[in-house]
Amino acid sequence: MDLNENQQMIRGLARSFAQDRLRPIAARIDESGEFPAATVREMGELGLLGLTVPEEYGGVGADTLSYALVVEELAKVCGSHALICAAHNSLGCGPILDFGNDEQRQRWLPAAARGEHLLAFGLTEAGAGSDAGGTRTTAVREGDGWVVNGSKMWITNAHYAGAVTLTAMTDPAGGTHRGISAFIVPKDTPGFTVEKKEDKLGVRASDTAPLTLVDVRLPADALLGEAGQGFRYFMKTLDGGRVSIAAMALGLATGAFETARDYSRTRIQFGRPISHQQAIQFMLADMATRIEASRLLTYRAARLKDAGRSYSREAGMAKLFASETAMFVCDRAIQILGGYGFIREYPVERLYRDAKLCTIGEGTSEIQRLVIARSLLQDD
Repeated sequence: MDLNENQQMIRGLARSFAQDRLRPIAARIDESGEFPAATVREMGELGLLGLTVPEEYGGVGADTLSYALVVEELAKVCGSHALICAAHNSLGCGPILDFGNDEQRQRWLPAAARGEHLLAFGLTEAGAGSDAGGTRTTAVREGDGWVVNGSKMWITNAHYAGAVTLTAMTDPAGGTHRGISAFIVPKDTPGFTVEKKEDKLGVRASDTAPLTLVDVRLPADALLGEAGQGFRYFMKTLDGGRVSIAAMALGLATGAFETARDYSRTRIQFGRPISHQQAIQFMLADMATRIEASRLLTYRAARLKDAGRSYSREAGMAKLFASETAMFVCDRAIQILGGYGFIREYPVERLYRDAKLCTIGEGTSEIQRLVIARSLLQDD
């Protein structure tokens, strides 16, 4: 697929950074679960944490396709860095950029784009995951401000976020679509606690933790956009986030494929490389075909967003297909490597564990199918 000069330059920058700086540490930080603070700061210095933030707010002002290319390149090497970048750009910066006022953008986006702090997004609760409208966190008016009580789960970048944009019920009578509002909560607000980091199957170096809010008092200007519009804001934010998760899945799949292909050329069995065996060739062909289809779906969704056109269905398709492709490709890569695929000497077992998140986060595969089906039926 043709890329313009700027897109090629940004992709090259991300590729060099991933190969030179992330590849040497990816296995170690997966093993330890250590948050890679130094390389995250470097991402900020390179502009990778402000990719879609306009220049007037300290960002790069790149298009969505360039952003997807960056996430893809990071994920080829390290799923944790890809997720840190994706969650910060799409879920952290995205809602403030799209729905915040100029004062909120000036306050939060320049430092976030420079990597001085990350931004996070709080939607999921114990009873509100796929059912995003099941929010139980509440925000009650007190004077000119609000008092927030509740909790959130699975918050990426939680300990390193300067602020979290989260949903809370402000008008129970308004129901899901008119009763939920969005708020920007600074991390140092009294009563706001980031709990212990989760110990995860994959993307282990990314920071994921629950949040607790006990009588958190927020000023009036903490409200993001209009009261009662939080559910709509977050659904739109998730559409954009699904493009980045599709790109992450695409990168993980590509990294696993390249490892398996290269291994098949050097592994000798029965007197010749296993790449000469039809069974291996067929697996590689299937892997490459699904990767290319995922790339086309992902880039198409990104280009539709850049063109200002509707892309919700296409983002769902890209995220669904790319995430399930990542699981398929990583599984086949492990099979091609055999015993070596099952141990940590090669990266495919790590990529396999990282890929599983892509079928869950920002809407499970089952939710994507619902989104796609409803869109198709509405067209009828």
